[in-house]
Amino acid sequence: MKKIKRRTFLAQSAFAAASVAGLTGCSQSGISSQSSSSASSDGLDKGKPFNRPNPIAVSTYSYWRFKDNMKMPIEDCIDKAAEMGFDGVDVLYIQMPEDKPNAYLQNLKRRALINGLDLCCMSTHQGFVTPDENKRQGQIDITLHHIDIAYKLGIPIIRVNTGRWGTKSFNDLMDNRGIEPPLPGYTDEDAYPWVIEALEKCLPAAEKAGVILGLENHWGLARTAEGLLRIVNAIDSPWLQVLLDTGNFLENPYEKLEMCAPQTVFMQAKTYYGGGTWYTLDLDYPRIGRIMRKHGYRGYISLEFEGKEDYQSALPKSLKVLRKAFS
Repeated sequence: MKKIKRRTFLAQSAFAAASVAGLTGCSQSGISSQSSSSASSDGLDKGKPFNRPNPIAVSTYSYWRFKDNMKMPIEDCIDKAAEMGFDGVDVLYIQMPEDKPNAYLQNLKRRALINGLDLCCMSTHQGFVTPDENKRQGQIDITLHHIDIAYKLGIPIIRVNTGRWGTKSFNDLMDNRGIEPPLPGYTDEDAYPWVIEALEKCLPAAEKAGVILGLENHWGLARTAEGLLRIVNAIDSPWLQVLLDTGNFLENPYEKLEMCAPQTVFMQAKTYYGGGTWYTLDLDYPRIGRIMRKHGYRGYISLEFEGKEDYQSALPKSLKVLRKAFS
């Protein structure tokens, strides 16, 4: 091997350093401006290619689905998710026991670590669609509690809702395809400011805890892509983003999913083996995968199984479909 004289090596190193410095200086108006043109406000360049598949989680809802005698403990859901080969667990808040001492929460976190899983999301329920300011404040307080629980669990995002008008029965709401009349004397236009103000009041706590509020297309004012984006864009905060559910746009789903994809930071994906409880959608997941890759989505895909088939056979089949579509 030919030796390089020390003087020659130092000269070459100095030239290389100067070249790098020159490129760095030029990037002020050239290279960096091109790369930052597609970067989001939080500095993430979603236009940059990436070479790994999306991680696939499973919602604990998939093991329960509000069915009688099936309210499986979160601990068991974590164990089963690991056995089936998922990468993370999306915790349904109301599936946890009412009493949640810190020791319980830390043991869930420990259990997930030992199983090699992330606790990647916590799905919560709240409703701000009411003219009663005291009721809205009560729902804000509930959401602040959710943020605190997520923080203690190390969960970086919670699913939040706008809430609905007076339809008390979810079955009735589904029979009407998610459409409901406002309270007498009010319109949806009255409700948007209520929801926006309430979510804004939750944001300081969310930012302090490092917990994103993921507003889902989950009936109410966010039933449509337009309504969902109207709220997210009005608030315009990195701590309120879109949590996109593939099964909640009942008409023209692919067009609406694409509308929301650029602002999506978490996705829940529904499957319906055995037929759905309220409805069944024949979703083209390879197509959805292409839509999300087109918009640079790199985050979790969380399975929400809504079919009547036994979860022990349906969840592995669903995982296989999602692995292929988002690889």
